[in-house]
Parts: sequence; structure tokens; C-alpha cells
Amino acid sequence: MTATGFSPRGRRGKAALFVVLCGWAGAAPHWLEPPRNLLPAASLTLLLGAYVFRTVLGQLWRRNRAQGSADGSAPGASGADGLWPGPWPAVDVVVAARDEQAVVGRLVERVSRLRYRQGALRLWVVDDGSEDRTPELLQALEASTPMLRVLRRPRHAGGGKSGALNAVLEQLEGRWMLVLDADAGLQEDLLERLIPRAEQDGWSAMQLRKAVVNGGCNLLTRAQAMEMALDAVVQEGRLASGGVAELRGNGQLLRRDAITRVGGFNEDTVTDDLDLSFRLLLAGEPVGVLWDPPVEEEAVLTLPALWRQRQRWAEGGLQRFFDYWPGLLSDRLNPAQKLDLSSFFLLQYVLPMVSVVDLLTALVTRTAPTVWPLSIVALGLSGAATVAGCRRPSAGPPLPAMTPLAGALGITYLMHWFVVIPWVTLRMALLPKRLVWAKTQHLGGETAMEGNADDLSGSIDPLADPLPDPSSQPS
Repeated sequence: MTATGFSPRGRRGKAALFVVLCGWAGAAPHWLEPPRNLLPAASLTLLLGAYVFRTVLGQLWRRNRAQGSADGSAPGASGADGLWPGPWPAVDVVVAARDEQAVVGRLVERVSRLRYRQGALRLWVVDDGSEDRTPELLQALEASTPMLRVLRRPRHAGGGKSGALNAVLEQLEGRWMLVLDADAGLQEDLLERLIPRAEQDGWSAMQLRKAVVNGGCNLLTRAQAMEMALDAVVQEGRLASGGVAELRGNGQLLRRDAITRVGGFNEDTVTDDLDLSFRLLLAGEPVGVLWDPPVEEEAVLTLPALWRQRQRWAEGGLQRFFDYWPGLLSDRLNPAQKLDLSSFFLLQYVLPMVSVVDLLTALVTRTAPTVWPLSIVALGLSGAATVAGCRRPSAGPPLPAMTPLAGALGITYLMHWFVVIPWVTLRMALLPKRLVWAKTQHLGGETAMEGNADDLSGSIDPLADPLPDPSSQPS
């Protein structure tokens, strides 16, 4: 176990204990007579509902009151106005790339267009054992792009994305490292706005809002665009309420000395960003979030791809709680941070597990479900935060227009977590430990629709404006 309280051992046993406790919590109320059987869920509904309401909607109210500029920029945000009084520190942009021939050239071009101090910006691409044309493309780009450095790793070097980032970490010289996915889209003034904000506010890390670039492709991508807006609103609210903000992988700005102090990137987890968030938290290194400018990325196009992605997110999210719980309960965290993490854990991981057990018990005993008050409140407040986020002024790709049908889609979509979390938890409890760093496929193109037609599941978004007929476009 390290100084941050990390121990990857015993995850299977911890997952099994978590399943047992959630099973008891979901089944036990059915032993009580109505309406006493609703008391546990009603009590949690009042407590968690009040916290979520204060965290999310309270933050929106505070932000609206503090809005001081006509262009809708966040209070205290530094822009590309040239007024930053301090020195511009060196920045290393770092990308771990595996089989990214569709997007790697575009990424290098986008980073090359970033406005920043001459000679203070360098791009590192770790070719993580690519088996497509990525190595050849990077070789040609390295010869023609002075700022580009390419580091190559064998296909089975191990450690996944964390291993790739650790391989390049010791070679970096900049004060900041900006970690991007290979499909990242960037505004040219991103660093001119981001670096002053990070320096002035004293952050050790900052997470940019993730904006879906292909939200109009189909219903699934539209729902993911709503989810990213919801996540950013919740992140801001948690931080403004004294809670915890988390990194999201793509678009994370990290101060290199802080990452070195916490031991680099953990190669024993499937989600390096979530794990790093907790290690920075326990080391007293503050993490901030920024609504604008965002980092653009592709949403997955099909349900199988979403299922694989969300399993990895759920497994990594649970791993960090199982690994770091002694530190999370220690005096390293203040009461507000502990309340925030407890509420998040209950809503994100416990509620789906208990809800499934509650439903199964109700079917077996032929009694009414008892957890529905908490589930309704959680989904309702999530829907309200989604609407608020999508109606907020933002740079980057346009957020989905909010209509009653779109709001219903967003809430319905969030229910997939009630399937993913129980499945992943049971798998972690019953099957031997495994680490599979599954990557998300990036297709390239402004709408990520350059792949096979089958990849789109034949479902163009009916809530979006019709796409133009390609045959009617000028050649």
C-alpha cells in the first residue's frame, strides 16, 4: 500500500461484500409491513435529494447570480485577451494512440494550430503498438512537424493507457501536461484560456468539459451529448459545494510535479483518470473543472460499443472505491468532501444495485417495490440538470435542443446504469481479477460517420434537423 492508501488486492472479496450488503438493503424492507417498508428509501430520498438539489441546482443559481459578462463566460475566466500577467509555462500535449490511423493526422494538425508562446508547446504521441497505418503516418508527420515527438511501445508492453502515459512522463519537461484522446477537437485559443485559469486559481489538475461532436448522428449519440452536459454541470456543482471534482481522461490538464508526487499513472486499473482523481484528492492536490472551452470527442455509435465502454467505466469507478476506501474515510478529507463522495457513491453505485435486488425481491414475494421514491427523485433531478446544462451557453459543438421528447430520451438513457452497474459488480465478485484496457474506436470525420453504414445501426436521430442529401452537395 502506498502513501495514498492504494491497494489493488482483494477487489474480488470487496466486490462480493458490496453485493451482499446491497442485496440485504434491497431485500430487507420487504420484510416490513406497508407503509413502514418505504421508510428507508424515503429517508434516503430526503437526504440525498436535498444534497443533489443543493449541489446541482444550487450551483446553477449561484452561477447565474455571479454571471458578470455579456458574452456568457464564466466568472474569473481568463481568455485569449492577452492580459495574463504571468510567464507562459511550457506545456506538453500527450496522446496515447493505438490503431488511430483515422484521426491521428487530424489531431497533429489541430494541436499545431494551438496559439501559445513560441517554443513552449510540444506534442508527444505514444504509439502503443499500433497494427494499422498509425506508425507510418506518425513517421511522416514527425519529419514535417517540429513540435511532434513520437514514442513507440510494443503491443503487449502492458499497463494500457496508464503504461503509455508513464512511458512518456519521465521525458517531459513542461510544467503542464495536457492529456488528450486521439479524436480530440480543440479550439485554437484553448491554452491561452486554460493555462491562466489553472495558474491563477492554483489547481494541480483541471478537467475540460467533454463536448460530443457527433451528437446529431443518432439517438444514442444525442443522449451521450446530453450526458456529457449533465456530467459537467454536476462536476461544477460538486466542486462549488465543497465536494470533489474528477478527471475524465480526454481533456485533462495536469501539473507534472503533482503527478510525479502521487506516483504517476496507476497501471493496475482500467480507468487511469478516475484512479488519478482519487490519488490527487488524497495527496491534497486540488482538481478543478472548466465549462468553456471544451474538448470535443466522438460518442460511440452503437449499443454494443456503449456496453463495452460503460462496463470499463463502471469497473474502474468501483475499483477506486475498493482500493482507496481507508484514505477516503481518514482525516485527509474534510467533512464536505466525505459527504460529497458518500452521496455520489450511494447514487452512482449503491442505488442501481439495490434497485435491481428490490425489483427481483418484489417479483419473488409478490410485494410492491420499495426503492422507487429514491429512484424517481434521482432520475428526476438528473433530468433537470440535463435540461439546465443543455440550455447553457457554450462553445464548441451545439448542445442538443431541449424538448419534452428530448428530456424523456435523456432520462430513459440514464437508466442503462441500472443494468451496467449490477452486471459489472457481479462479474467483479464472481470472476477472477482481470484487467482489460479496451479502447474506444475513433472513426474520424466531423460527424464520425465515415465508417461502414452498419456502424450507425441504421438510426439517424429523428430529433435533429435532417442531414443534407450528399448527392445534392457540390463536389
